[in-house]
Amino acid sequence: MTPDQHGDALPASQNAVQLVGPGRLVLNRSKDVPQPGPHQIVVKVEAVGLCFSDLKLLNQFSAHPRKGEIVSGIAPEVLQQIPSYVPGELPTVPGHEVSCRIVAVGSDVTRHRVGERCLVQTDYRTLPTKGSNAAFGYNFEGGLQEYVLMDERVVVDTVTGVRALIAVSEEPSASAVALVEPWACVENSYSTTNRRTLAPRGRLLVVAEDGHAVMGLAEAAKPGQPPASVTIVAAAEVDLPWAGPSVAVIRASDVRDLPDASFDDIVYFGASKLTIDVLNDKLAVGAIINVVLAGATIGAPVSVGVGRVHYEATRWIGTVANSAAESYVTVPPSGELRPGDTLLAVGAAGPMGQMHILRSLSADVDGLTVVGTDLDDARLRSLLAKAQPVAQANGVSLRLLNTSSQPLVGTFSYHLILVPMPSLVADAVQSSEDRGLINIFAGIAVATRHDIDLDAYIARRCYMFGSSGSVVSDMEVLLSRIATGQLDTNLSVDAVSGMAGAADGLAALQDRTMAGKIVIYPSLHEVGLLSLADLSGAFPTVASKLADGHWCLEAERELLKVAGSPPPAPADDKHD
Repeated sequence: MTPDQHGDALPASQNAVQLVGPGRLVLNRSKDVPQPGPHQIVVKVEAVGLCFSDLKLLNQFSAHPRKGEIVSGIAPEVLQQIPSYVPGELPTVPGHEVSCRIVAVGSDVTRHRVGERCLVQTDYRTLPTKGSNAAFGYNFEGGLQEYVLMDERVVVDTVTGVRALIAVSEEPSASAVALVEPWACVENSYSTTNRRTLAPRGRLLVVAEDGHAVMGLAEAAKPGQPPASVTIVAAAEVDLPWAGPSVAVIRASDVRDLPDASFDDIVYFGASKLTIDVLNDKLAVGAIINVVLAGATIGAPVSVGVGRVHYEATRWIGTVANSAAESYVTVPPSGELRPGDTLLAVGAAGPMGQMHILRSLSADVDGLTVVGTDLDDARLRSLLAKAQPVAQANGVSLRLLNTSSQPLVGTFSYHLILVPMPSLVADAVQSSEDRGLINIFAGIAVATRHDIDLDAYIARRCYMFGSSGSVVSDMEVLLSRIATGQLDTNLSVDAVSGMAGAADGLAALQDRTMAGKIVIYPSLHEVGLLSLADLSGAFPTVASKLADGHWCLEAERELLKVAGSPPPAPADDKHD
């Protein structure tokens, strides 16, 4: 054992699950325990939740956009000093839903202390890769090991100064803390605010068909914040509301000649399917396309990049009127549930679906009705057992059904899509009420396009949106709800395991044999995968500690006691 400058002695080796290639997992019983350099931190992992996103990394490996090399935001020589930075073909350790404790720090670490118990924020958004951003559990080694090395120059945001290692209290179970990360992704899908104007100092494309007047651009912009540039494609002259050298005006003759992914806003005055199909590719990340029909109709489905809505935050709005400003008025402030909403959650009984249902039932929204669908009766029964008591306690109407045997009828004001099938987006438009929200939570592949009835979408003033990942503020919201008892993240747990069952847990996730979440305890080397229903046979004293059949702090403590050793006691140091 080798002592560090600021911490207890660390063991020489550890158990770790390593991903060494596409679909190739290895349980390494003797992976070196990293020793921290001057700017580095070593944490001992308490618990890890398995995530469907782990399967994407498992299948894609180096092709995953978060496994790529960091292209900016940190000096290359700094990255060379971090052995846990493993981009490209280098083996990595998956697992990004993590509760941990700092056990060693280097001599130059200033923002972190030994003994702190932490929740890991996964995304390093200021460290871009070619197709995404750096992330813990992807191009930096994750939590399916006993000890993880991190670097303070990575885990402290260089823009905001916010730590990605969020200090948490000693009260919640390790599983409850680890599961804040996926629950925060759920929270983010509701809390993310929507842009309701033209992008200030953005790149605007205006396209007008013959006979369609350009109206409402000034009203669509923030006062005093015009776009930086306006590209115009129109046969007739267009009078812009902005004049002067601060707004560059560019004229083009054909939208097909414009570069892809190059506009923050596209305002299209017309109703040509062919033109809209082309404009789809001109949207930059985070861009809005606004289709101003002015009484016309498209008359045919439009090929819409539904995958980009989730992964790249592209947005589609429109109006049957003749002013571009009319469309922005109908954009909701956020993706939050509204009083009186009728929510349809498609794919509700999977691990993430269960979180959405439980979150909705606990959201304190007046007059809310929740309908959840799935194709698996066993998963639906599992969800009902968890969700019905919450629905009754909060006075929310809940209905769950298997759509393979029970027809789904009616219209809905809020569609939540939890299955990565683009056809479900088209179906949502058809069953949407006026001002219907369509939350594309499932990660439909980014390049996927699908035919959408845009006439119906615009006439019903629908708004589809999506999100990927979370931010620290989402996690803080969840931690607050856990502390006040408003939410119990452990309700989503269906199985637990030590390192011996981690690969089996990922297989169960792949095969969808578990309805809820699977939590791994790395300190338990030989414990295999156990559903909560099977605990009584393997660990009867653990089963006896369950709270009405649900995972809880007392059951976790008993498992660590009888199957291994409990996590170290907290240090006396105060948290940052």
